[in-house]
Amino acid sequence: MSVNLSKGQGISLQKSDGGTLTAVRMGLGWRSAPRRGLFGRRTNEIDLDASAVLFAGQTPVDVVFFQHLISDDGSVRHTGDNRVGGAGQGGDDEAILVDLARVPVHIDQIVFTVNSFTGQSFAEVQDAFCRLVDETTGQELARYTLTGGGQYTAQVMSKVHRAGNGWSMTAIGEPANGRTFQDLVPAMLPHL
Repeated sequence: MSVNLSKGQGISLQKSDGGTLTAVRMGLGWRSAPRRGLFGRRTNEIDLDASAVLFAGQTPVDVVFFQHLISDDGSVRHTGDNRVGGAGQGGDDEAILVDLARVPVHIDQIVFTVNSFTGQSFAEVQDAFCRLVDETTGQELARYTLTGGGQYTAQVMSKVHRAGNGWSMTAIGEPANGRTFQDLVPAMLPHL
């Protein structure tokens, strides 16, 4: 059963049988919002990019994004760049796979961001979401829906972080501006 998260809400990633998740997928989906034009409705292609920044305390130590598809330790993997979106409420347009069992012990948080590489604002995006899926079973665990558009070009979406012997996920939903994950690091820091 999936949980719809609201901004700031968190969930444990412990399984109901007491076991722990070993691999998760953070999926991102979106569609371009239709705009009225001289000849009717049309949509522009929007290139959103998902990134995962691996933190040790307050220090970013690695990142996975469209130009660096696999973390240096191999525990986090991006499935590839989608430059137009289109899944919306359906499947994932971009996904980042995290092998939680392989994440090095010094990494205590992985922050997921999305940014408009082409610089369009989120006012031009609709049906955007991020979701966490148990990669072993394919079951959706949690979903955070981006609502309300806005004149910003990025968002700090969520994070998975160590909690005792397991992991938890927190929906962040913090609007920001920037075309790349590097631009978003200052917006991430208050959420660590």
